[in-house]
Amino acid sequence: MAGKGLRVIDAHFHVWDLSCQNLPWLEGTDGSITRTYDLSDLEAAYAGLPGVDFVGGVYVEVDGDDPALEDRLVWDRMADDPKLLAAMLRTRVEPWMRLPVFAAGVREPLHIDSEPPRRCLEPGFLEGLRVLAAAGLPFESCNRTAELPDALRAFSQVPEETVVLNHLGNVTPDTFDDAWRDVMAGFAALPNLYVKVSGFPTADAGFCRELLGFVRETFRADRLLYASNWPVVSMYGDFAEHFARLREAFGDDGRFFCDNACACYGIDPAALD
Repeated sequence: MAGKGLRVIDAHFHVWDLSCQNLPWLEGTDGSITRTYDLSDLEAAYAGLPGVDFVGGVYVEVDGDDPALEDRLVWDRMADDPKLLAAMLRTRVEPWMRLPVFAAGVREPLHIDSEPPRRCLEPGFLEGLRVLAAAGLPFESCNRTAELPDALRAFSQVPEETVVLNHLGNVTPDTFDDAWRDVMAGFAALPNLYVKVSGFPTADAGFCRELLGFVRETFRADRLLYASNWPVVSMYGDFAEHFARLREAFGDDGRFFCDNACACYGIDPAALD
């Protein structure tokens, strides 16, 4: 903690502009987040948390129908607001993939209906991971929980690639079982895998304590990333409650809330001052 409070990098947030972007997946939600969000909204949310110095965050692609438009919008946002520290943008992982030169890395969302089962085990995908590793670009992995064993098999074949597992593998109280624990222990053994501590429902305090206790015991402290999944977090939990649960579990650990994100995404800590 220094200066204004606990320094925080949010390793997973989304913003979108529905005046020009189309996010088809919003049609299948309850409508509560079907509006435009910008960085000022996120900054206001952090301003409401006591003892927190929100230094910035990592933008993650929003599964829109026009990734090229998204690339341009993100570039403009980065020019306008220094709190957008890095961007993980969308492409299909193949050896010949295209990616904006300013991107910090790639997300191909593996959890959406249009992605076929076992996509992560396709030869082109695996070779694409090797290309990303050679380029020093991390892969952001969001997975269907039932396919986590496939993801572990895939990433174990390319251990040199930095992989960021999103949302604790999308765990829920119903999937927080021995099979999930076993596959997460496998992920923890990989040399270059980070995991985002986000995406879980927050209302059940007992579940949260047990889940976060397992995470702390299983993963190295320098491989855990604080993330909010804002604004999607509001569909299964509460932003402020999520932060409070994590601060209770991790205290004011600067590695968890800031330093690990710098290491993972190549963010210069000196540039945050």
